[in-house]
Formats: sequence, structure tokens, C-alpha cells
Amino acid sequence: MIFQTLCAGCDKPGSPICTTCRFALAGRAPRSQQHGVIAAVPFAGRARDVVVSLKYRNRRQVARHLGGLLANRLVEVGEHEQVDVVTWAPTSTRRARQRGFDQAEVIARTVAQQLGLPCRRLVERSGPSSPQTGSTRGQRLSVPIGFRARPAVRDQRVLVVDDVVTTGATLAAVRRSLVDQGAEYVSLAAVASTPISTSGRVRRPIGAPRQVGVGRAPVVVRAA
Repeated sequence: MIFQTLCAGCDKPGSPICTTCRFALAGRAPRSQQHGVIAAVPFAGRARDVVVSLKYRNRRQVARHLGGLLANRLVEVGEHEQVDVVTWAPTSTRRARQRGFDQAEVIARTVAQQLGLPCRRLVERSGPSSPQTGSTRGQRLSVPIGFRARPAVRDQRVLVVDDVVTTGATLAAVRRSLVDQGAEYVSLAAVASTPISTSGRVRRPIGAPRQVGVGRAPVVVRAA
């Protein structure tokens, strides 16, 4: 049986991301949104296809390329000079078990490697949370998301990485947990930022389960 490598963006045989899709991903950064999270690409078009392939089709080979896009974006805005350590917004244990990996962790480790920074698991889920894909902006913001940061974050300048940001609710919850444990500085970043429609509805990614969450200005939080 012959296994063929297909492009995560267009399913063209040959490589995890073909040349055409690489060029499609090298566009302008998304517009800044209220959540203030640093992003590399808008969650639309070919970028959306590639991220969805990573999350739901086990195309984890593309994580390195997506992490590279985000690392370049962080260097572009100078944020890599502001942090000591990289961590990620962890997905639920159930999701990680279903997929066989946590996509945010894979991306975060790539970002840290390319920036020459340590990457550590500094945050854990502290309770159940509902899948947010397909929810409206209001629903996403109203659902409580629980995280617990480890004491090792005290006085640290932390970069939190995720794959996609929509309202910023998940990353904001991670940030609060880090600040509560004494983090000096928290910056938030994601590979892709979802454009919000006028209706406030967020489209469910093609290929994603019906029940399954990146802006120029960095988010800076200093401990009181």
C-alpha cells in the first residue's frame, strides 16, 4: 500500500504544504480586533484550510510551517524581545486524546524553538468547558473557561500561543490565570484570527465536528 503526502491546503500530492499554498499564506497580517491578540494570518481562505487540516485531519506536519509564520510575525512587531518563556492554551484532555496531540502545544514548541526561547507547560484546564466552534460571539464570551497556572510563572514574562483566536475569551482566561500566579508580563498570540461577521456569527470550519476557539497590538498585563 502506497501512502502519498498531500498538501494540507489543496490536497495536491507532493508535500505537506505546496508552493502555491505557501505563497497564499504569506499575505498581510489580519486587522487588529478588540481582543488585541497578535496574529500571523486571517482565519480565511487557504490559511483556514491549512489550520483545519492540522486540527481535524491529523496533518501535524504543517505545524512547523504555521509556527514559523507566527514566529516571524512576533519578530516583526518586536514581541520576541519582551518574553522569557513560551507556553500554550491547552485544549481539553478529551480533544487531545481524540486527535492524538494538542495542536497549540505543537505550534508553541515550534515558535519557541525558532525564537530561541524555552517552552514549558505552565497552564492546565481547571474544569469542564463547552466546545465553542459554531457559537456566536456573545455565546463564546459568556461561557466560563477555567485554567490554572503553575506557581513557576511568578515574575516571568510569558508568551501564550494558540492556533486560532475568535473572541479572545480562551486566551484571556489563560492570561488571568497567569497574572493570578504572579506573572510579570503576558503576551497573547495565535496563528490565525477569525474575522467577525456583521451578525456576530462564527462559521464552523469545514470538516470540523459540530461541537468542538491573531491583531497587531500585543496584550500586555503587569502584576500589581
